[in-house]
Amino acid sequence: MVQEMLVKGILSLILTVPAVLYSPIGESLGFHVMPPFGLSMEVFGFLLTTPVILWGGSLFTRSAWEALKHQEANMMTLIALGIWVSYLYSVAATFLFKGEVFYEAAAMLTTFSIAGHWLEMRARFSTGKAVEALLNLVPETARVVRGHQEFTVPLSEVKPGNTLVVKPGDRIPVDGQVTSGESYVDESMITGEPVPVLKKGGDTVAGGTVNKDGSFHMQAQKVGSDTALANIVRMVQDAQGSHAPAQRLADTAGRYLVYVALLAGLITFTVWMLLTGNVVFALTAAVSTIVITCPDALALATPTAITVGMGRAAREGVLFKTATHLENTATLNTVVFDKTGTLTEGKPSLTRVVALKGSEDEVLRLAASVDQHSDHPLARAIVEGAQAKNLPLLEASGFQNISGFGVEARLEGGTVRVGNVDLMLRASIPLQNTARMAEEASLQGETVMYVARGQHLIGLLGVSDQVRPEARRAVQELHRLGIKTVMLTGDSEHTARAVARQVGIDQVIAGVKPDQKRGRIQDLLHKDRKVAMVGDGINDAPALATATVGIAIGTGTDVAIETAGVVLLQDNPAAVPVAIRLARAVKGKIVQNLFWAAIYNVLAIPVAAGVLYPSLGLLLKPEWAALLMSISTVTVTLNAISLNRVQIKKA
Repeated sequence: MVQEMLVKGILSLILTVPAVLYSPIGESLGFHVMPPFGLSMEVFGFLLTTPVILWGGSLFTRSAWEALKHQEANMMTLIALGIWVSYLYSVAATFLFKGEVFYEAAAMLTTFSIAGHWLEMRARFSTGKAVEALLNLVPETARVVRGHQEFTVPLSEVKPGNTLVVKPGDRIPVDGQVTSGESYVDESMITGEPVPVLKKGGDTVAGGTVNKDGSFHMQAQKVGSDTALANIVRMVQDAQGSHAPAQRLADTAGRYLVYVALLAGLITFTVWMLLTGNVVFALTAAVSTIVITCPDALALATPTAITVGMGRAAREGVLFKTATHLENTATLNTVVFDKTGTLTEGKPSLTRVVALKGSEDEVLRLAASVDQHSDHPLARAIVEGAQAKNLPLLEASGFQNISGFGVEARLEGGTVRVGNVDLMLRASIPLQNTARMAEEASLQGETVMYVARGQHLIGLLGVSDQVRPEARRAVQELHRLGIKTVMLTGDSEHTARAVARQVGIDQVIAGVKPDQKRGRIQDLLHKDRKVAMVGDGINDAPALATATVGIAIGTGTDVAIETAGVVLLQDNPAAVPVAIRLARAVKGKIVQNLFWAAIYNVLAIPVAAGVLYPSLGLLLKPEWAALLMSISTVTVTLNAISLNRVQIKKA
């Protein structure tokens, strides 16, 4: 479609140039050559202009006709009306009666309109192609292991569960998990991060990324349209086709402006006919008014910026699911972070064992025997701590996961509980004199877990999750953007504040159960805050859905990613300020475009209608009206394209 428009534009221009030269405009420029073959200037203008109108302007004519059949009027209606009124009047003045013609106006109007639409389509097309080009990163074949042999097969034959071999320099064919071997993988085309990432057994890899220097075996998990790369492309395309609130407002204004243009053209023609009785003069002013009022720039102000902005965001590793989410992100003044896995590494390790009864190893062994049935990160840290000491774990029965409190199970005839202080209080277990020990651990950023056997507290465990090195830089960048930062966590107040001090968080909301997170977000919203919730877990999903904008870290759960309005492909909180800067840049371009489009129409309509003619003798010709209309459209488009050059500072 873009190529077809370009061809039409070039051929129309080739015919328009002589049409202009062999017209009063050409004479005013000093071109005084008679048309060839003894043709009159009027007939020669007719021959040059007719193919431009019928073929070059067919897009506008067809669109206007379709609108007319539905009893509607749109931008194309105005362009087509301006073209055909100029052309048909000139044809009548050539063959039916002798009068002034303006074929050059019809030809220039058509050519300039084609040029404006070509630039707009090219901006959209190039952005779309840049995103779709990601799909071409996937290789056409894959190396599949069958038995003990390796076969090269078409990518379409790869099924989930297949074992694949990936060699140095290969593009990884599908999403999957490394089963043996290790290598550094370049994931920059998906995450935007230029530094290769080490992948070893158990790590996931994405189709389309590049294996750098080692060989490994992987198990295919997601293929075809289910891969991360395909989902990214689909998400961006859906977002580019969505409508932001500003766009809906512009579309409504544009529809009314079409009727304003038609009415203004009719009034202009009537007034000048009554004042001058000169049909050519009145028609010139009317056509100019209709053409220059065309709300093309107004209609393109938002969607062009959205389209370019979505493409730029995807290249930065940020996916906005809809244009509304993008626009809402630009308004944020508060960002709420979940602690574990967002501000911290999400890989806690055992750092403290305190035995109140028995030995430290016995306390750890009992706790790990219960926690081995849990998939909570804190539970895994305790189990890994026991395994590091080669402690034999016991068989547990009656395991229960008590959300927001901890776990319990039966071991050797007794109930063992592992959890927070609320779990102990809930079971009426005396805490003895543990407050000072728990506070000491919390002040060092450790999460304290209590271990009880029966109704007796037998020990405390300290688990620490390292703060991400980039978390502090991300928070500093948000502060520079004028955004308040909040940490929402189920940890104790002491532990939460220790982490908050390290990263510079403004406000801490601690001791929050999973089912209470949504309520805390609502509290902030009720204070007239525009709130983003950043999380990665299933228990974050209700809060993500409640916030002004939910932001999911790309390595998070499917539920979190599905619920959020913004997905960060990088497992990195530093991408949050990047997303906000991008959204603000796009919104800025939208405001600039809408302002330009509005000012243009306010100033252009009276000039085209001939308001300045009595005092200055200035009457805008239709061809110059078309040029101004096209310049307005091109200005809006180029302003949107400039988003590709906006500096987005990464924390």
